[in-house]
Amino acid sequence: MSTFITPLATAVLSRGDVKLEPLSLAHANDLRAAAADGKLWRLRVTSVPEPENTEAYIEAALKGHADGHMLPFAVRHLGTDQIIGCTRYHDIIAAVGRLEIGYTWYAQSFQRSSVNTICKFLLLTHAFETLNAGVVAWRTDNFNIASQRAIERLGAKRDGVIRGHALRRDGTIRDTVMYSVSAGEWPEIKAHLLYLQECHAR
Repeated sequence: MSTFITPLATAVLSRGDVKLEPLSLAHANDLRAAAADGKLWRLRVTSVPEPENTEAYIEAALKGHADGHMLPFAVRHLGTDQIIGCTRYHDIIAAVGRLEIGYTWYAQSFQRSSVNTICKFLLLTHAFETLNAGVVAWRTDNFNIASQRAIERLGAKRDGVIRGHALRRDGTIRDTVMYSVSAGEWPEIKAHLLYLQECHAR
């Protein structure tokens, strides 16, 4: 396996109507507006910040980047020039070439669109073809069925369930479902994601 590229430099990734740009405090008001589209912070199985906690949410992501285990992005929809959500690499383990994709959410108006497929295509392409990752993984709440289905549609393999793994925002303890894609699987997954994007475009 090629050497994993570290530390992770900020990057701008773009395809179609979707642009991933480095997250900054300048995005705070736009992210508050995106989260208000559907009042997403009320969902117990997501990491969407409450309006008053948006700056702290961004600062934690930026600290994660400074500490070397995160790379956060704001998601911009180029067709409307709106910031519609965010996503990031996290739990980066450079020694084994592993990272996870998570903290992903979109304004309700852009859910069930092609945005998520394009975002994941951009992140996976950058991870495998620029950073030389060996494994890209996801984790999600055992009750977040929509997230599990979205990850499975990408072609990721379900690795298993970690029981009693983390606290939800309401204080209950969740089981975490783990998924991953390996570098060897990436060419087939890439072809699959390109096909899904073609289907959305028709």
